[in-house]
Amino acid sequence: MDPVASHPPAPRVLTPVRRALRVCLHLLMAGLLVLAAVRAGSPAGTVLAGVTGAVYTAGALLPVVRRSQRAAACWLALLALSWLALLWATPEALWIAFPLYFLQLHLLPARWSLPAVALTAGAAILSYVGHGAAPNPGVFIGPPLGGAVAVATVLGYQALYRESERRQRLIEELITTRAELAAAERHAGTLSERERLAREIHDTLAQGLSSIQLLLRAAERALPAGSPTAGHIDRARRAAQDNLAEARRFVRALTPPDLEHGSLAAALERLCEPGAGPRVRFSVSGTPVELPTPYEVALLRIAQSALGNTVRHAGAERAEITLSFMEDAVALDVVDDGKGFVPEAVRASAEGGGFGLPAMRSRAESLGGTFTVESAPGQGTAVAVTLPLPAGGAR
Repeated sequence: MDPVASHPPAPRVLTPVRRALRVCLHLLMAGLLVLAAVRAGSPAGTVLAGVTGAVYTAGALLPVVRRSQRAAACWLALLALSWLALLWATPEALWIAFPLYFLQLHLLPARWSLPAVALTAGAAILSYVGHGAAPNPGVFIGPPLGGAVAVATVLGYQALYRESERRQRLIEELITTRAELAAAERHAGTLSERERLAREIHDTLAQGLSSIQLLLRAAERALPAGSPTAGHIDRARRAAQDNLAEARRFVRALTPPDLEHGSLAAALERLCEPGAGPRVRFSVSGTPVELPTPYEVALLRIAQSALGNTVRHAGAERAEITLSFMEDAVALDVVDDGKGFVPEAVRASAEGGGFGLPAMRSRAESLGGTFTVESAPGQGTAVAVTLPLPAGGAR
């Protein structure tokens, strides 16, 4: 029997300390039974001591006693009956009350274990007096005092064990959180690298091939028709055009997953789907036009970051995302009715990455756009970004 197991439905794994306590309890019970059998002075006492020892051993070996609270209660009742019979045979069985205290406290619910300890102490005292032994203070003080010590020991150990389990769960949660954070950082790093490569290909290779194509077209027009050089220029222009199309395919392949299967407007509308946080509404104004991939990526990321700030910090009830197409620019506005803040204070703590505003500003300015934040305590927040459309439309 596990001397320090509580009474959950499933057995707990034994620690070295609990295993040592279990062995000590077994040895204590064996020693006290041998003492009672030796000092009983009658065959009946010896037999009853053996019966009590057999009942105890059976409970220690049967797994069902450790798994089932009902089985444990039945075993304790049978053990108590055999002990009472031994008490009737010899007053020396009084001392067996002490290991019984621990068994009762660990195997019975609190509402039953404390009364059981009190009844055990009372039975020990009454049996000693009933055998005609001379009353002494130790007989009346010893069993109750032993029961009190057992209760304090068990309750203290259970409190320590619960604290240990709580800390173990906390450590496991921290390990899990750290793993999830590492995975999220890797994912974010992958997306960031994809966006960087897409910008680099668009701003260097694709733009260069586009310029080469325009120059070759101009040179082709300047040459006489049918000139052999014109044929070479035409082939060079077509090669530049094919490579430009390939570069654009690379850019599209590196587009964030949110933009892979739809437009920027569709990706922004998905951000407004019902979930935790404020109610979010999305609207489009103007005539939508195809945007360069870096523009779509920047606007989507800024909207995600601004809306994330609204959910985490603003305590807002409503928010609105507006995508506006103008003649020479595209604008994104994210407005909420939250508690607001002081933009200057956030700007002063930019080194700490306050609210992600520096990152949003950097995205907008890298494309030649503007980024503004309007907010005040208790008056909500408005984030606005405007990007100039490149001449000739999307590239």
